[in-house]
Amino acid sequence: MAGRGCGCGPGHMNEDNARFLLLAGLIVLYLLGGAAVFSALELAHELQAKQRWEERLANFSRGHNLSREELRGFLRHYEEATRAGIRMDSVRPRWDFTGAFYFVGTVVSTIGFGMTTPATIGGKIFLIFYGLVGCASTILFFNLFLERLITVIAYVMRSCHQQQLRRRGVTTQDNMKAPEKGEADSLAGWKPSVYYVMLILCLASVAISCGASALYATMEGWSYFDSLYFCFVAFSTIGFGDLVSSQNAQYESQGLYRFANFFFILTGVCCIYSLFNVISILIKQTVNWILRKLESGCFPQCQRGLLRSRRNVVMPGNIRNRCNISIETDGVMESDTDGRRLSGEMISMKDTNKVSLAILQKQLSEMANGGPHQPNASSRDDEFSGGVGAFAVMNNRLAETSGDR
Repeated sequence: MAGRGCGCGPGHMNEDNARFLLLAGLIVLYLLGGAAVFSALELAHELQAKQRWEERLANFSRGHNLSREELRGFLRHYEEATRAGIRMDSVRPRWDFTGAFYFVGTVVSTIGFGMTTPATIGGKIFLIFYGLVGCASTILFFNLFLERLITVIAYVMRSCHQQQLRRRGVTTQDNMKAPEKGEADSLAGWKPSVYYVMLILCLASVAISCGASALYATMEGWSYFDSLYFCFVAFSTIGFGDLVSSQNAQYESQGLYRFANFFFILTGVCCIYSLFNVISILIKQTVNWILRKLESGCFPQCQRGLLRSRRNVVMPGNIRNRCNISIETDGVMESDTDGRRLSGEMISMKDTNKVSLAILQKQLSEMANGGPHQPNASSRDDEFSGGVGAFAVMNNRLAETSGDR
């Protein structure tokens, strides 16, 4: 009875598995496509560089009457010195306090440039435990940053919406007498769009990257394009390490530059993380839409069951819906998923899609209207409350599991 009442039968599990397999297949195709493109772009350059290096090595060996093996052995020693932070040009010390602070910053932010790594056994052991706590704390900080960023964005969007209503003259005689009540009534059904949030985060990330690139091009001597490339690699925490800022021994206005470098990296990582969080929700919705298209073509008998959740699907081809998407958060969260979550079962991918987007939009709406509803005493003391997007789904799940105990 419980399985039938909450939709947890074999058919529903098959839908969840299909979503998982579809996403996995799309990721594999994405990886294969990326590998093909990068191989076509970079392989020829790699072979040319290798050929030039072999020619230079042979010429140097003949010119100085050295055997190739002796020369290669010397170069291996230089590679070991490079891994320890030794360079031919003058660079800053790697393990003084400021260098070590830069290193731990790349660890806890998960950037991991790779230009500095611990060489001692004690350092490697300490890094394991230090990174475990530090990375987890930084992820929490990023999620809390996202919450506050959503608050600011929601207030700005609400102010813009109020200005639009005033320009349109959405007022009545009663509203003229009580303008605050009139504005509240006109904004009662308004919910900010997740797509506008994504656009704002994109613009903020681009602005920060352009400003940081101008700084790096001036201080590091990189081209502006290389500086933009470094910003994306660093802010997205990919951290290749081929370009690393603030590594020279001396700079003009060194203290100010290092502070600006720290500020740009911190702000950029926070913005890109927030942008990734929002984009991932939209990707989940797109996966659902693709799966429904496939099921409607291959399994007509499943159409009846799919119609119940069609209102929660983002249709990429529908421009109007794409600009004004507003999922009925209360209905989604309270009707479709409560039964299974209260029964102690795992949240399916479909429910995660709904709840992730619903929570984000609900928080946007609540923050735009002066903050969320005041919780009762029991929920206020719940250490699992709060969160945005996927983080909120996990927190809600932990809270419900804790409450069941």
